[in-house]
Amino acid sequence: MPTPVPPPVLTIDQTLARARRRLAAAPFAPSLREAALLLGHVLGWNEARVMARGDETLAADARRRFQTLLERRLTGEPVAYLLGEREFYGRPFRVDRRVLIPRPETEHLVEEALAALVGVEAARPRVLDVGTGSGCLAVTLALEAPAARVTACDLSPAALAVAAGNARRLGAEARFLAADLTAPLRLHRFDLVVSNPPYVDPAAAPELSPEVVNHEPALALFADAGGRAVIRRLLEACGAGLAPGARLFLEVGHDQAAAITELAAASGLQSEGVTRDYAGIPRVVRLRRPR
Repeated sequence: MPTPVPPPVLTIDQTLARARRRLAAAPFAPSLREAALLLGHVLGWNEARVMARGDETLAADARRRFQTLLERRLTGEPVAYLLGEREFYGRPFRVDRRVLIPRPETEHLVEEALAALVGVEAARPRVLDVGTGSGCLAVTLALEAPAARVTACDLSPAALAVAAGNARRLGAEARFLAADLTAPLRLHRFDLVVSNPPYVDPAAAPELSPEVVNHEPALALFADAGGRAVIRRLLEACGAGLAPGARLFLEVGHDQAAAITELAAASGLQSEGVTRDYAGIPRVVRLRRPR
């Protein structure tokens, strides 16, 4: 009986080179940088250390764990889920398949909210984050505006568990509630409502990356009525329930700002303008309940 041939001993550079070739062949065009990120995750090193120690050999156990992560990545599983976190506003947020992965464009919503809170007359303004997901908005606002009293809600108990865990780990004070939008809340108590609601038209699913469609939670992505059903309900609730002068800031889809502004006017909310994201796309709709 022939003796089994042991796997070749590879250096870190050789391992990364093989992984990059496989990533380059993937149909969804992942970044080749992901090879070093995944290996760093296995080794407990940052990317710079991985690159600086490329001539070192890789232990068999580390190579096996890296290969397992690489195979998952090649099926389209987002790298943020494999690493278990995604940076948002300079902080690492834990993420998994229970929550949407935070996007850079959502940081515009944070910036607009922080600017709005400066002008709030209340000494301790009340902020509500509707559909909190990973908690990236609620936690960031609680840390960046420590005088604010932040409440966050979500329809998904699983998402709330992730958000509350991020708040504890990052040292943010926020209250987390299970809710279908704003149903159990007294909206007139809040000075500012922020939300990154589901706004993708289900009909557009074939146009999205398989990384998104096959792995991120559909509840946080898709909404009926061309992606506007959830936003319409939120506008109606805030139009009826917010106190005069209170604000609602929404992240919206790339072609939705004008239609959402019209829906807001029909709900009794006044437009304060639209903020464009890094790509120049109208991304944050800023609204106010008239005095």
